[in-house]
Amino acid sequence: MPEILPHREKEINDLATVLVPALRGETPSNVFIYGKTGTGKTAVAKFVGKELLKKGKETHTNVNFIYINCEVVDTQYRLLQNIANHFINEWNDHIPFTGWPTDEVYSKVKSMMDKENGVTVIVLDEIDKLKGDEALYNLSRINGELENAKVSVIGISNDLKFTEFLDPRVKSSLGEENMVFYPYDAEQLQDILHDRVEMALKPGLIEGEVIPLCAALSAQEHGDARRALDLLRVSAEVAERSNSLKITRHHVKTAQNKIEIDRIIEVVRTLPSQSKLIIYSIILLDKQNKKAGRTQAMTTGEVYEIYKELCKKTRYNCLTQRRTADLISELDMLGIITARVISKGRHGRTREIQMSSSSKDLINVLQEEEMFKEFANYNIKGQTKLML
Repeated sequence: MPEILPHREKEINDLATVLVPALRGETPSNVFIYGKTGTGKTAVAKFVGKELLKKGKETHTNVNFIYINCEVVDTQYRLLQNIANHFINEWNDHIPFTGWPTDEVYSKVKSMMDKENGVTVIVLDEIDKLKGDEALYNLSRINGELENAKVSVIGISNDLKFTEFLDPRVKSSLGEENMVFYPYDAEQLQDILHDRVEMALKPGLIEGEVIPLCAALSAQEHGDARRALDLLRVSAEVAERSNSLKITRHHVKTAQNKIEIDRIIEVVRTLPSQSKLIIYSIILLDKQNKKAGRTQAMTTGEVYEIYKELCKKTRYNCLTQRRTADLISELDMLGIITARVISKGRHGRTREIQMSSSSKDLINVLQEEEMFKEFANYNIKGQTKLML
């Protein structure tokens, strides 16, 4: 975490203004922070929290700051357990990972907070990943049940419509203040990268066009600082592995491809089995076409025929051609394949499908599952054996 967050001074001041009553022993407003990935939401919340704790020590004010990622801690029990275990000391026992009634954990949290007799700021990152509204409902009413302590909640989400689906009682009590973090532009991303280069790299090891290129590539997508930093970091790693004296534009392009491949591999790992079967069908057909010297793109109908064969082989229920067409569209949106709709005139429309990712990388991921290992030497309807 850097000591300075460029181009987030306004957001830092706005959040600090909301939380400063904690230093007077008063209850700060609850805050919802929205914004796309990599716009500095978490960094700003942690930065302000760190400054709040530091100022609390200076002024001898009892302030607590608890950060919880709801993608990991996604149930009411786990959330309350994490909050309670922040207050563990010689008078309080550790609450187990599971086993207690949730009401008992909630009571324990309240008694621990009252013993501390201070203000607690709880940051719930990825708050939309929490299952159910019970946890947020309990936190929204906890101040009315505490005698000595006070609680403020900061919710962070990428989903601007998150609060629309909340219980109205929770929404009215938690959504007191809203903050929106807008994406960085290319110029701002360059400033962020320059700061990190000074901290992370030896002087004179980076060519002049590298930082503008990393910033421009990231700004073109979502103004994502995390992506820009990843691109620069991976570029440095690529340059180091190739024993280059400087990080160049070529290393950035190589890093971009590597990051994209890694992203696609992670996406494919999480896909349902039916989508994986369709990907494997496309790979098999693509290999067959190349061996036969065919250059034209595959069609949905051709892929569906291979898919039906694989379903029989694996004893999976075969989806309809219409449903497989929907799944092919989803794979296109994810960037795993390219599927372009073309008109066949009186014969209707179909999709021309092409691979947009490395077949070898996809096969390696798919064959992590046992059922795909069987297809290593699979024949398509008695045609040439495909050595994958």
